[in-house]
Amino acid sequence: MLIANYYSNTDIRIEDRPVPQIHAGECLIKILASGICGSDLMEWYRRDSVPLVLGHETAGEVIEVGNGVNHLKPGDRVVVSHHVPCLECRYCQRGHETMCKTLHSTTYDPGGFSQYVRLPEINTRLGVFHIPKNVTYEEASFAEPLACVIRGQDRVGIQKGDAVVVIGSGISGVLHIALARARGAEFIIACDINETRLPWAAKFGADVAIKDASSISGKLLDNIGRMADIVILTTGHPDAVQAGFETAADGSTILLFAPSDPNTTVQIDINKLFFKHDRTVTTTYANSPNDLKEALSLIAEKKIPVADMITHRIALDEIQYGFDLVQNGLESLKVIVEPNRNGTN
Repeated sequence: MLIANYYSNTDIRIEDRPVPQIHAGECLIKILASGICGSDLMEWYRRDSVPLVLGHETAGEVIEVGNGVNHLKPGDRVVVSHHVPCLECRYCQRGHETMCKTLHSTTYDPGGFSQYVRLPEINTRLGVFHIPKNVTYEEASFAEPLACVIRGQDRVGIQKGDAVVVIGSGISGVLHIALARARGAEFIIACDINETRLPWAAKFGADVAIKDASSISGKLLDNIGRMADIVILTTGHPDAVQAGFETAADGSTILLFAPSDPNTTVQIDINKLFFKHDRTVTTTYANSPNDLKEALSLIAEKKIPVADMITHRIALDEIQYGFDLVQNGLESLKVIVEPNRNGTN
């Protein structure tokens, strides 16, 4: 089979590797759609692990199941999760599944930017979700990023009538905008220094989409007469984080949804935060099985129009072009890799 072996953002090599052999309790999946995630381009995070096969926003077809696998059969259309929690530890029992030590040790072999993956027993048992009949493979590949967004918005508790600011209008920001709109947000402002992204933010639900973060507060006051109830940061740049704090109302919640580069710091006046603002600042990471199930339901119900967010569909041997598109950020919103498209079989 063919794989895309990642050495750096500018060095992704198409290589040949035997199709993985499965064992009892495992399954083999033919990957038919795999989205490129912004986290795939965090070169500093991958540097000590290369080469490796990335890709975790995956959907495909069950090809083979091992002994003891009774909930799956060849031909099933599925989303497969690379990280799965044990659902038994203290973290899982308290709703912090993404802090589960099992989740951080699980993955599939080799990765979603390949023609086939082997799912270990725990992934096969807890991390495979059937795709609804009216959902395509490429739509289903959005289940993972949408599930992360669901987890974030559940944490901050977006309610009907909320004023929401989303800073960063790449695919994570656009999914947040679309979900906030679906959940009844009254007013949504999107902000991104990349002006080419602003029309997408408006298309998928932002009432106002602007480049200049310093004007967010004025736009809020002009339109609804108050500051933001919820601020979602889909970038970890310190200037963006600072802008997010400046647009948040007293008693609001701020979600740090994206990592920053190592050793990044932001100054916060704790005295004002304590005495004046009474704000909640929180983070979320990844998703849980229940988040993935909800994401697939929202996609099936067409409440989040993920198909309209796809700007590029590429074959596996075009993946360097796909990474370049995402790195550049000017032409693409979502790039879907089709590892088994004709020409790469």
